[in-house]
Amino acid sequence: MKMKNWISILSLSLMSFWAIGQERIHWMTIEEAEQATQKEPRKILIDVYTDWCGWCKKMDQTTFQDPELVQYVNENYYAVKLDAEGRDSIRIKGHTFKYIPQGRRGYHELAAAVVQGKMSYPTLVFLDEELRMIQPLPGFQTVTGLEPILKFFASNGYKDGDWETFQKNFKPEF
Repeated sequence: MKMKNWISILSLSLMSFWAIGQERIHWMTIEEAEQATQKEPRKILIDVYTDWCGWCKKMDQTTFQDPELVQYVNENYYAVKLDAEGRDSIRIKGHTFKYIPQGRRGYHELAAAVVQGKMSYPTLVFLDEELRMIQPLPGFQTVTGLEPILKFFASNGYKDGDWETFQKNFKPEF
């Protein structure tokens, strides 16, 4: 075999090994998160997106690929992907949420509820362990911008103190 072929094979092998080792956020449905939180209570992070949203795709390709952020989310939250235009009915907490057709595009009732009617994408929504609303966060988020927010909610800082104090004392780790 020629040296060029060996180099190609080695490169492909290394890329495959690297890709396998990459940790990803363990996305689930809201129904799966509801069941999981009954066994092991955690807060829920919902990524409300649409298929046509460029900033949603950018956040998937950048922010949600950071290894330290991925590890933190996986350890502290149940992460949910929610298509704001999804057509499947969703049943949580004894209530069924449905797709509402509207013009060429419709919307999902659950998405409208968790973003509090402000249909802006992406929006991250934080729920407590009982699936009660903590806070929706509209707009694209960077790793450095999202880290303190994730930690503020995961640590119950929103219950015990205020955001300004938390932010002043925050020391980034990733």
